[in-house]
Amino acid sequence: MRVGDAVVVLPMEPEPTRAAPDASVPFDVLHVDEAVVVLGKPAGVVVHPAKGHATGTLVNGLLARGFFSSWPTENADGDHEDGDESYSRPGIVHRLDKDTSGIMVVARTPVAREHLKKQFADHTINREYIAIAAGVPKTQVFRTLHGRHPTERVRFSGNVTTGKSAVTHVEVLEQFGLLATLVRCRLETGRTHQIRVHLAEAGHPLIGDSLYGKPPKDRELKQIVKELNRQALHARLLGFTHPTSGKRMQFTTEPPDDFRQALLRLRVVTLEALDDDV
Repeated sequence: MRVGDAVVVLPMEPEPTRAAPDASVPFDVLHVDEAVVVLGKPAGVVVHPAKGHATGTLVNGLLARGFFSSWPTENADGDHEDGDESYSRPGIVHRLDKDTSGIMVVARTPVAREHLKKQFADHTINREYIAIAAGVPKTQVFRTLHGRHPTERVRFSGNVTTGKSAVTHVEVLEQFGLLATLVRCRLETGRTHQIRVHLAEAGHPLIGDSLYGKPPKDRELKQIVKELNRQALHARLLGFTHPTSGKRMQFTTEPPDDFRQALLRLRVVTLEALDDDV
């Protein structure tokens, strides 16, 4: 190399991920029309294909049910039409963690996708979760920055000097002695792991959260967490403006059996503790 030389790099096109239909992927359809699908995602299902999850995702299941019939497809030359749209995640405008259950909205057309993406960016989507947090958190509002943890890159943190704004409204619904608390979390923003990070960094990680929490010391709670086998987080409410009709829509869904069973066990343990005190 000499001073003044110019180097031009022309990167190769990335290898596209072609999601294959998979009818075995479970999910509940709550609403469907020409523009959107509103669904209930079970815990344990990854939203879209990614490294380590090439198939068996929600996208694979949606493709198998024919919900993307109007989505851009491969042309005769094997190229993907409609610009840089990734075929690995058609219609996906937001995500839930693999082990979080609850409501999602998926776009059926590119126009609907852009409309919904803007609503998420403008924070006009209503999102409400219920969670079981360890200990006794209080009703409060978290307003922090949000970014990658400085040393553990699989985690996120609010204790960063640069990042995006993250706002979570937490309301206590039911307390189970000193063991755990049922809370409702309303999101103003939707950052990755936002609820999990805010509660964990306040000293009250979600029970069953292996990434941000620690195994409980209490024997009864340890058994409840073992049976739950995931973080206790459920997306129960989602509201948005329909991309074509302009009508405001809102959907709710109750938590699945494993979440309800954990609540039942916590109530029983709390009552037994009260009886022992008496």
